[in-house]
Amino acid sequence: MKKILFRKIAIDCFIFFLITLLSSSIIVWVFQAVNFLDIVIEDGRNYIVYLNYTLLNFPKIISKLIPFTLFFSFWYVLNKYENNNELIIFSIHGVSKLQIINFFLKYSFIIIIIQIILASIIIPYTQDQARSTLRTSEVNFFGNFMKSKNFNDIIKDLTIYVENKDENGKLKNVYLKKDSKSQSQITYAREGQIRIINNNPILVLFDGETINIINTKISRFKFSKSDYNLSNLETNTTTYIKTQETSTSILIKCVLFKNRILNDKKFEGANCHDGNLDNVYKELYKRFFIPIYIFPLVLISLLTILNSKENVKFWRNKLIIFLLGISIIIFSESTLGYIGRYLKTNIVYMISPILIHLLFYTIIHNKLKLKK
Repeated sequence: MKKILFRKIAIDCFIFFLITLLSSSIIVWVFQAVNFLDIVIEDGRNYIVYLNYTLLNFPKIISKLIPFTLFFSFWYVLNKYENNNELIIFSIHGVSKLQIINFFLKYSFIIIIIQIILASIIIPYTQDQARSTLRTSEVNFFGNFMKSKNFNDIIKDLTIYVENKDENGKLKNVYLKKDSKSQSQITYAREGQIRIINNNPILVLFDGETINIINTKISRFKFSKSDYNLSNLETNTTTYIKTQETSTSILIKCVLFKNRILNDKKFEGANCHDGNLDNVYKELYKRFFIPIYIFPLVLISLLTILNSKENVKFWRNKLIIFLLGISIIIFSESTLGYIGRYLKTNIVYMISPILIHLLFYTIIHNKLKLKK
């Protein structure tokens, strides 16, 4: 009978947790996907790139929401059990509240492992793939970012200004400035239009002038018609690998063998240099130690089973437990700002979730012992 009771409460909690996690993740993903529309509208990317990029960000959203949705689900379901007098069934069949707490803590360890795998393996990989999607894609919809009276520098080393653009895509008073190491080129045209010739986007300019500046020498020529090839141009969108996109194995090597590989050119692209060492420590802390806060979060949600609905302060205690859980989530995220290259400081925050967990477990254990 005990196994049936434990199975039922576990299924109720975890099903509600999965539903809450999935629904909230989809809502956040939709809002984030709207923000990512700039990839298409501003940068001129196609919709396949946009879709791939947004989908690859979904695991990161799930990982961010796991702590809160887990705490909220356990807190909600256990309160529901208390309101329906279902927790009494456990005591009738000889199951103590401490046994219920230990049961949930045992399974919360599995969630911590899943969260660590997400944070240390899956998310860095998907984030890197998302960045690679932008890195390897091309600008397709040039007409999208050519807006009236707007300087646009989305394309690398090229600034485009259009005074007016009509419904047919005809451009009035077009200004282009292209820069390179030793020279720059300025082109002005009274009219222009983007055309696709042999699957390549061409900006056709009419009645204009081009000024070339090479070192200190200036040359210019006028034209009645000129074609400006827009294919194979790079964008200014960030394409370098960020610390959060770097694989965990490289970050660990960077910390363990920092004296040997620090500022090594081979690891320069992996963000393993002296100026980025603090971020490396923060990223490793985020991947391996913040998930441990799930232990105290689950434990705080289990304080609900000590809060009897017959108590006059039942609703107040329920609110306090909820706010306490939110405070732990905020605290866990805020500790990230204090992580750096100094080991002594890091150790304090690394053992914080365990200390908080032991503190609450001791309080609960003593309280139950006194009641008994």
